[in-house]
Amino acid sequence: MWLKLFFLLLYFIVLFMLARIFEAVVWYETGMFATQLVDPVTLSYKKLKTILEGRGLGYSGLAEKKDVSDLVEKSGELTQGELYSAIKKETEQTEAGDASTTYFSGEMHFYELVEDTKDGIWLVQVIAQDRKALLSRANWGKMVQKVSQFGIRTGTFNCSNDYRSCIKRGWQRSTLIMSVPQTSASKGKVMLKEYNGRRIETEHIFRWMTSHVAHRIKTLRQSEQLVEEWRSDPAHPVKMFLFARLSQPPAFFSALSVKFTGRIDFIFVDVRGWNNRSILSEIDVTQNTAYILKMPEGIYRYGNSTGEFLSLAAMDTFLRSIQPEVNDLFVLSLVLINLLAWMDLFITQGATVKRFVVLIRTLGTYNSILLVSWLPVLALLQLPYLETLYGYSLKLLRYTDTTTVASLVRADWTFYSSHPALFLSTYLAHGLLVDYFEKKRRCRMRSQEDSTTNLEWLASLWDWYTSYLLHPIASLHHVPSDHSDWEDDPNFLLERLAFPDLWLRPLIDMDYIEALPTWSFRSVAEETGEGAGGGLDEETDSSHSDTESREKMHSNAQLSLSNSMDGSSSCQPFCCRHGNRGSSSADRALKDGCLCDWSVWPCGMLQCSECVVCLENFVSEELLLGLPCGHAFHQHCIVVWLAAGRHCCPVCRWPSYKKKLQRGAQSPAGRLVQD
Repeated sequence: MWLKLFFLLLYFIVLFMLARIFEAVVWYETGMFATQLVDPVTLSYKKLKTILEGRGLGYSGLAEKKDVSDLVEKSGELTQGELYSAIKKETEQTEAGDASTTYFSGEMHFYELVEDTKDGIWLVQVIAQDRKALLSRANWGKMVQKVSQFGIRTGTFNCSNDYRSCIKRGWQRSTLIMSVPQTSASKGKVMLKEYNGRRIETEHIFRWMTSHVAHRIKTLRQSEQLVEEWRSDPAHPVKMFLFARLSQPPAFFSALSVKFTGRIDFIFVDVRGWNNRSILSEIDVTQNTAYILKMPEGIYRYGNSTGEFLSLAAMDTFLRSIQPEVNDLFVLSLVLINLLAWMDLFITQGATVKRFVVLIRTLGTYNSILLVSWLPVLALLQLPYLETLYGYSLKLLRYTDTTTVASLVRADWTFYSSHPALFLSTYLAHGLLVDYFEKKRRCRMRSQEDSTTNLEWLASLWDWYTSYLLHPIASLHHVPSDHSDWEDDPNFLLERLAFPDLWLRPLIDMDYIEALPTWSFRSVAEETGEGAGGGLDEETDSSHSDTESREKMHSNAQLSLSNSMDGSSSCQPFCCRHGNRGSSSADRALKDGCLCDWSVWPCGMLQCSECVVCLENFVSEELLLGLPCGHAFHQHCIVVWLAAGRHCCPVCRWPSYKKKLQRGAQSPAGRLVQD
């Protein structure tokens, strides 16, 4: 997780540096920066119209270039970045053709999208039954293309689909309907306006629309009104002012007032008839056209920093960073979490199929966690006690987003979002570099799992899936391995599905047996003495020799136990008895002159010399297998026992697939007899 976060942060730093390199290259080739001002008089008539269309100002009736350039200058200063962005957008719209439009199927469809949404502007062309449309197909396409750049959605309602609805609403002739939120409150009422003009040119219809949208913005034409609005208002702490010598604000400014309804107040100040400009000097407005954001922390002049163009997209990005809503934060977190998850495609080493399987798993996990995490956040935001914390968070955000670094980040966001191919290519290049360095880092400790082919990994994945399906307990603790074997019987799956106890009695995967400790049994043979004749002397010597042999063997046992304990201080060997027999296996081994070498026994295993499955003593070099409980058996004996479905110890009945914490060191007397 932290590795992916590091690589993602490194990628953002690379994007930031790459954008600065692009700016340096442009400056070296042209000698201009994006924030450099452009004199409108030096531009052609076509470029001036492109700028006016981007800002949403009508230019019909202005035949002279000087009049058009004056209108551009009155709406705001023009920069090289805005000029380049407007020309690029016009080219993209020409190549893309007609923008998409919605076709309403009936009354309910129209109500859900237009009247019930209440947070956008709609332009709907109504086609009366057995009548032609008001705008031809070509003119309607131009109209859709013109208004779509300001966030205005379009649709077509054919009365042939729902004639009763048209009669009810009074649409007996083909016309144009515009819907605009009526109040400045969020989710307010929607009013429908019908176009009654005689001229059906695109420019006249657009001017009719912008005039109705401009009515939503509070317009100030006297200095006393400005003084009243400039005062701090706790109910409306953030306000966006436009000071200009225009009859109505540009369309992009009016459209933003609809998008930020309830969050930011938009105010248009018409200074054309103002003779006393002292009030403007008092509030530090020195330019004829100025976009001022007034906040409790102070004022911010929009347009002086990098990427702050007079367009809908640029100002929308700026205002969203200043006063975001919950949905903006959710979308941002969704983008970041998916970029983080896609890093798994390059960090994961191995087969290509394995990479994509891990990627799908990571995408599902991260997005699920994100959705679940947002639920308590949304619940906490509804609490009235957190309004103070929410206010301080917005204050900190406004302080941060009005810095120069924040303006550079917004400019980079706008640049890369308008060039998605560049963004994806840089992300892919960064991922390939991450993959390369990950291979170098893991070259010394690469396992065989990293070198498997696609078919091998798919086979292991299917093996793990069938194991999970059939053995739900043990498979939960395993990850698909490249060395899994298929079931010996190919009909195993069908046989298991045929039995009704598949889900009633949990089945245990046999793979855990491979992880159990195995070792070879070792014994040390001792001479018990030799007799050379009969009689009392021989019997006495034999008895004496037997006594010495017992003492020596006990001494060797103590020495072996001491060596075993010295070899591993945490390893406490124990002796055990199997069952309720009269004498222990260890004592019988001593009588037979056979001494076990306990130093080779794994830590935590109970010492014994007999297998309770076959009731035979252990013989030197035989392979033993130990269970988690500490009891040891012949390997072949206990494997047969476990394969029969008895997944527990034959002695203590502890589950053979479950770990057991061993007891601490005991006294020697307590170690000799244990069950």
